[in-house]
Amino acid sequence: MPTKEEVFEKIQAALVDALGVDDEDVTPEATLVGDLGAESIDFLDIVFRLEKAFDIKIPRGELFPEDILTDSKYIQEGKVTETGLAELRKRMPFANLDQFAKNPAVQDFGNLLTVADMCRFVEGKVEVTD
Repeated sequence: MPTKEEVFEKIQAALVDALGVDDEDVTPEATLVGDLGAESIDFLDIVFRLEKAFDIKIPRGELFPEDILTDSKYIQEGKVTETGLAELRKRMPFANLDQFAKNPAVQDFGNLLTVADMCRFVEGKVEVTD
């Protein structure tokens, strides 16, 4: 069972390898897209590295529910609707959506997910010790 610190360190290593960033760039507050420069193609690599590092399975769309952002029942005029936000909250309980909810523009969604969110996601998949 990893500690929270070990979870962070493994995620940090996965992001450094996948994105070609420096260790010190991968802080808990760093956003994957805005701060670390991740692109949609990188998310597959990140998921693969996390699955390998933690010996877990991450079903498509579980960590990055991009299907919500392309579904017209959740999007209107480039913004995520209340129904869409509710679905994101249900599917992403590890992410803090409060700031995004103030102006839920689809193009800003990529700046939402932080390294800390990823740590909470993995911690929910593995038993963690303090």
